[in-house]
Amino acid sequence: MAFALETVNPHLLLHFINSNGHLIHTYGYALVFLFIMLEDFGIPSPGEITLVSASLIASQGRLNIILVLFIAWVGAVTGDNIGFAIGHFGGERLFVRYGKIFRLTQEHFDGLKKFFNRYGGIFILIARFFEGARQLNGIISGSAGMRWLYFLIYNLTGAALWVGVWGFGAYMLGSRLFKYIPVIKNFAYYSLAAIFIFILAFILLSLWRKKEKYKYK
Repeated sequence: MAFALETVNPHLLLHFINSNGHLIHTYGYALVFLFIMLEDFGIPSPGEITLVSASLIASQGRLNIILVLFIAWVGAVTGDNIGFAIGHFGGERLFVRYGKIFRLTQEHFDGLKKFFNRYGGIFILIARFFEGARQLNGIISGSAGMRWLYFLIYNLTGAALWVGVWGFGAYMLGSRLFKYIPVIKNFAYYSLAAIFIFILAFILLSLWRKKEKYKYK
């Protein structure tokens, strides 16, 4: 699973803009919505790089950045909710049917449900910044039986953070983004490591408290 920053490298971004700049300039808002929506429920699509490209074009005054960010956010939320519905209505049946191939049992699935209903919100926020996890987090959440309202709250927040980082960040940096991508990438790895350590510590502390609670009963 590759971190999302690796999909937005300077050479790929420049090539994408040079090859599709005229389309983004003409159909930018529709393309941002379409590609991000498709990407966010599992269909291979250049959603993230389209958002960055549209934001860079907006920094030149050829698109409205407020509309780009809003439409990207709506597309992200819509795509994830479609994925959630797919997982909710068909995920468990697929797991039961094909899980045995990977030696996964109903007990494993029940454990996944418990995990997502307790820690799923953190997963949704972090998954938004991962290539692969971003596309599947709605399907996984729906399959795990997460409550939809709980999913929606974190999905709205995660989508806003993601759009803010890549959309507004690219708009503010403009052409300087090409220079700072390696710096952002290094900073993101350190931030990601810190987040994982925090989550692990939180889970271990919760398990320890639960163990201590039962010890004195």
